[in-house]
Amino acid sequence: MKFTAKQISDILHGEVYGNPNEEVSKLSKIEEGEKGSLTFLSNPKYNAWLYTTDASVVIVDVKFIPEKEVSSTMIKVEDPYMAFTKLLEYYNDIQLHKSGIEQPVFIHDSANYGNELYLGAFSYLSENVRIGHNVKIYPNVFIGSNVVIGDHTTIFSGAKIYSDIEIGSYCTIHSGCIIGSDGFGFAPDKNGGYSKIPQIGNVIIEDYVDIGSGTTIDRATLGSTIIRSGVKLDNQIHVAHNVEIGENTVIAAQTGIAGSTKIGKECKIGGQVGIVGHITIGNNVRIQAQSGIGKSIADNEIVQGSPAMPYTEFNKSYVHFRNLPKLASRINDIEKQRDKKNFK
Repeated sequence: MKFTAKQISDILHGEVYGNPNEEVSKLSKIEEGEKGSLTFLSNPKYNAWLYTTDASVVIVDVKFIPEKEVSSTMIKVEDPYMAFTKLLEYYNDIQLHKSGIEQPVFIHDSANYGNELYLGAFSYLSENVRIGHNVKIYPNVFIGSNVVIGDHTTIFSGAKIYSDIEIGSYCTIHSGCIIGSDGFGFAPDKNGGYSKIPQIGNVIIEDYVDIGSGTTIDRATLGSTIIRSGVKLDNQIHVAHNVEIGENTVIAAQTGIAGSTKIGKECKIGGQVGIVGHITIGNNVRIQAQSGIGKSIADNEIVQGSPAMPYTEFNKSYVHFRNLPKLASRINDIEKQRDKKNFK
């Protein structure tokens, strides 16, 4: 699909400098721009690329004044980065715009769904499933019994949604996600083995939640595992049974959260963080990557390390960590000198 510079300018409420009929059909980085592509310039470090790029159209800041001739058509806007993001969203909507029910699929007689459903081939809707309007379910998705899915939610290929799960509106669940698998509940028996504890709760995912590929969210033993509105989970995260994650918290890849831990709202948690169970993490907490969290954390704390400590203390301690070989060498020298004096 092709767009002219004028059409793009109208979408972004910008102003064209150059050929308003210049056509583009793809997006690119400014350093990789080629004929027929659209790119943007927002970071001054990339200014030099504007004069050498082959991109047909470049989005620039309204205050930008070229130092020499620019061969590309420019569109000047208030915020180039946000403008380009808007175009990415627009492009993504076009690419992902699908509707209708492909074949073969299985839809239980008791399942019901709203308008503009897209249901990809080999998907499975179990009994009593309720799906809202404008929902997109890509091929090979399994939806268990009694699942509720809100409006404008997208579930990509290969996701598995177990029974009794509640998913809100405007959510995105990426490929390979498993929502509602059993929590890790086993009790030791008298024979030295383990007996499984039935996991009869569910998972509640509120609105505007994004869950990355390969992430697993366990159902609660009793009650609900809860992902609050606006939460963003990266790929390959594990959320154990009865965990609650507060509004607008973001968590990076490979983090594991053990059972019954409560995480507050607007937290930022780095990659490969390990969090023990049955603790509380306050609101607006920052946890640096690869930290090990073994106890509760108060509101607004910033922590790092394993076991985690306040961020400023970690940085001070790290200076000593790096100097340990030198300190050990100094101690050895001191001991040798002491031994020589004692020998004499």
